[in-house]
Amino acid sequence: MAEHHEHEEVKGESLLEKISGKIHDHDSSSSSDSDNEKTSASDSLKSKVFRLFGREKPIHHVLGGGKPADVFLWRNKKISASTLGVATAIWVLFELLEYHLLTLVCHFLILGLAVLFLWSNASTFINKSPPKIPQVHIPEKPVLEFASALRVEINRAFALLRDIASGRDLKKFLSVIAGLWVFSILGSWANFLTLFYIAFVLLHTVPVLYEKYEDHVDSFGGKAIAEIKKQYAVFDAKVLSKIPRGPLKDKKKD
Repeated sequence: MAEHHEHEEVKGESLLEKISGKIHDHDSSSSSDSDNEKTSASDSLKSKVFRLFGREKPIHHVLGGGKPADVFLWRNKKISASTLGVATAIWVLFELLEYHLLTLVCHFLILGLAVLFLWSNASTFINKSPPKIPQVHIPEKPVLEFASALRVEINRAFALLRDIASGRDLKKFLSVIAGLWVFSILGSWANFLTLFYIAFVLLHTVPVLYEKYEDHVDSFGGKAIAEIKKQYAVFDAKVLSKIPRGPLKDKKKD
């Protein structure tokens, strides 16, 4: 009898453990479901946040990823600082010191050839090995890939200019004209090297600052773009809609 009673107690305890285990599994699954719902809700909210230029990918991916994006975003501070320093030195040499490219290249070649020539001839007198001058060969494959990529981009630019000049999109035409006008003003203020250096410095400063203050900039940009669209709608209703349309648009509508 005692053994039978103990067996019933063990059965009862195991039954209680199974029930409590099922309840615990149900609670954990419901809590995990709620956590998943919260994360999915937060992800959906993040995806609905306004991003400049309608981008959905991080700024590192927008810049092309890889090493160039790492340099622009200062992932490796030594490489980014040295790149910016070299660009600054080149700008100082050509712009402030008014060095010419041909003169600079010739001076570097004269110095390098003179040092290597003297070292090669003096090595027999000072009992040291002559300098090992490496053989430099430009591989064919990277050059062809670069030329092919450049050809594609140039053809794309020509197609874009042709599309703009055909009169199909007045908004795009006005934006391109405004951009060219701004560039012409900038070109009258500074030469090409200075403009290139300014763009290079902006590439090394603006993306990293944008990545740091991304939410604030996107919020302000969303408000600014909404206001610009509002003003453009007013301008379109009062001015652009009254301009006679070209024959291409009429044929397209027919």
